[in-house]
Amino acid sequence: MTQCMSDFDYVIVGAGSAGCVLANRLSANPRNRVLLIEAGGRDNYHWIRIPVGYLYCIGNPRTDWCMVTEPEAGLNGRRLNYARGKVIGGCSSINGMIYIRAQSADYDGWRQMGLAGWGWDDVLPYFRKVEDHWLGESAFHGAGGEYRVERQRLRWDILDAFQRAAQQHGVPATTDFNRGDNDGVGLFEVTQKRGRRWSVADAFLKPALKRPNLAVVTDALVDRLAIEDGRAAGVHYRMGGEARLARARGEVILAAGSIGSPAILERSGIGDARRLAELGIVPVLDQRQVGENLQDHLQIRCAWRVSGVPTLNQRAATLWGKAMIGLEYALNRSGPMAMAPSQLGAFTRSGPDVATPDLEYHVQPLTLEAFGGALDPFPGFTASVCNLRPLSRGSTHVASADPLAQPLIRPNYLAQEADRQVALAAVRQARAIVSQPALARYQPQEVRPGAAITEDAQLIGAIGDIATTIFHPAGTAAMGRVTNERLRVTGIGGLRVADCSVMPAITSGNTNAPTMMIAEKGAEMILADAR
Repeated sequence: MTQCMSDFDYVIVGAGSAGCVLANRLSANPRNRVLLIEAGGRDNYHWIRIPVGYLYCIGNPRTDWCMVTEPEAGLNGRRLNYARGKVIGGCSSINGMIYIRAQSADYDGWRQMGLAGWGWDDVLPYFRKVEDHWLGESAFHGAGGEYRVERQRLRWDILDAFQRAAQQHGVPATTDFNRGDNDGVGLFEVTQKRGRRWSVADAFLKPALKRPNLAVVTDALVDRLAIEDGRAAGVHYRMGGEARLARARGEVILAAGSIGSPAILERSGIGDARRLAELGIVPVLDQRQVGENLQDHLQIRCAWRVSGVPTLNQRAATLWGKAMIGLEYALNRSGPMAMAPSQLGAFTRSGPDVATPDLEYHVQPLTLEAFGGALDPFPGFTASVCNLRPLSRGSTHVASADPLAQPLIRPNYLAQEADRQVALAAVRQARAIVSQPALARYQPQEVRPGAAITEDAQLIGAIGDIATTIFHPAGTAAMGRVTNERLRVTGIGGLRVADCSVMPAITSGNTNAPTMMIAEKGAEMILADAR
């Protein structure tokens, strides 16, 4: 028997970077009854708060869906772990805490696709509204908003040297990647508060929990939408082994992310009718773009061995070193335990004909063979580099009607020749930066992909062996394809998607801040349309 919860104005699916913003804004009016449904549990795991704890949250079924891609031809048949937050706060509770808005040209490009209201001048006020920026109020930054953005609480000689080397190579220094032009090299700003992770749940959801008109349920897996007479009337979900129905007299808003939201649409019969019928799902709307247009940033983890300079490889190699790292964090909330996964960033171009930066470097004072693995037994640094605007497009689709079944995720990395050429240029530019005088004293020796690999065919093969996702999936319910510019699902009433999946083209940078902006703007649209 299905238990029914009714009389909600809005039902939001997913308590991640978008869902927490939506829940806060839609429940601000006490006349609106709001239900937020999250498949994961509470965010009371101690490693969520400690910045370095991402190492213990990603790949942990307590906080991560632990998804895996299908074998990728462009990665020599490898399957990649595909982390997605499964906890209150979603990916903002397990991500790298890097705050990047991307480039003004990204959003102006959306507007030029016919998506009115999504240009840079349109979206900047929403970025500013949510911010509590460490520099205070300015034309580009907000102060007093919910989301704290701070400087990092650390420094490394090797990162300073890489920054000087990048400048010697022609990359300008910058102190702010978030003014619409992220060209340059500098330290990333992070979503932390006094040395602790500041998730979207901390910022937006927890202050709103005292409102009597906001209900939150956790450990509740959404199966499908309840569609009646061509309209989303609620959601079917499972909680504690029981089937439940939450009804919405206003709207249902999907905020389950670029993998979760299209999966819910497909299980509800919204997708490629032929594919759904083969899975035993009754088609409701033949919408073949659901789950298509998957875009992601593929990072190439280039690494060098160095000498004469401390890196985390040595500091964390002994019990004494680990003890001192722990003590530094306990006393000052600084040092390696306060580190985001990447500390130094650089945005630059893969060639002279590129109008705005299409490469992003994430530079780290450590090396390891694979994420989550052991640090190498020698001092070293990593300069991961990704193509910010890949042309390759993939897909994500449900494998069955069972909401517990893993989806079929096919990013299709490096499928386009243009992407392979950018990858080659990215590695060669990384090598050129490291060859500058600023790093010469540390005698860098390339260990990945390997200095002896120089020919195109060999280098593409080596890239396929070491490249991995940087966890930025986007575009699978894109505006102009599945949703319109007001985030409504075309063809179904009372239903919107308001998360990273609505991006028509992936942004030129990390995706957490743009996802919050989408939710902030989406909430305003929802409230305006209800008047």
